[in-house]
Amino acid sequence: MDLLMAGNHTTVTEFILLGLTDDPVLRVILFMIILCIYLVTISGNLTIIILIRLSSQLHHPMYLLLSNLAFADIGFSFSITPNMLVNFLVETNTISYLGCGIQLGSGVFFGTAECFLLAAMAYDRFVAVCNPLLYSTKMSTQVCVQLLVVTYTGGFINASSFTLSFFSLLFCGPNRVNHFFCDFTPLVKLSCSDVSVPAIVPSFSAGSIIVVTVFVIAISYIYILITILKMRSSEGRHKTFSTCTSHLTAVTLYFGTIFFIYVMPKSSYSTDQNKVVSVFYTVVIPMLNPLIYSLRNKEIKGALKRELSRKIFS
Repeated sequence: MDLLMAGNHTTVTEFILLGLTDDPVLRVILFMIILCIYLVTISGNLTIIILIRLSSQLHHPMYLLLSNLAFADIGFSFSITPNMLVNFLVETNTISYLGCGIQLGSGVFFGTAECFLLAAMAYDRFVAVCNPLLYSTKMSTQVCVQLLVVTYTGGFINASSFTLSFFSLLFCGPNRVNHFFCDFTPLVKLSCSDVSVPAIVPSFSAGSIIVVTVFVIAISYIYILITILKMRSSEGRHKTFSTCTSHLTAVTLYFGTIFFIYVMPKSSYSTDQNKVVSVFYTVVIPMLNPLIYSLRNKEIKGALKRELSRKIFS
């Protein structure tokens, strides 16, 4: 433990991340699995971003939001997964006090941005299904830019609340974080200072964002469902609903894990269960999003085929 004496307190200058397991064989297996997931995540999301940028057929509001979702997934994964991979290879994985704050802030920033982007995409589907004649007006380039400004501003504010709260805490004893990354809750447990205010501020900020984004998504899909039920043609209902299934899948996976980790009572599950769900939330979902949207989207698959054909035959 690297400690620095400061007045009557001993200030922690680094933390030890305990990771997922101590079993050496399981660590190697998990390293290989998560490394593959990480490579698929980066390559898949980069492909989505490049494809949308190159293909003029995908220069629409929905795909602009999707490219930003891919960017958020890359940032989220990059904030956590590389350090997690190091954890499997070393006996003691340490992270500096400053590095811990940076990892916490960047993870919260990109995670919050994803919440806002999923809400913006729900609004986009609502306009496309319920007000198709007004789509070009209600989802103009200007509106999309405004939604993105709100997204990244919200991410910055939420990340700032977590980061400032972390740096306001005093750590003067144990520095072993029972997690594979610098999550706020296990860090608060190690603090030897009054955590009432530093814990409440980020909880209020994050809780408000979750409530607002879930409310937007819920209202959007209530109106979408009402519109679909009013359609006389079963084929039309199926076609309209199929345009929303990819987004619904992404929303269910993302907010489902958030609910389990941050909303459910802590007494209802163990720390190990929390770690497993956190792996799904921080590592697996960023990989699944490009697969969910590309495998079920004819326009993306068509654009990919056109770009590949152009490269091969040019």
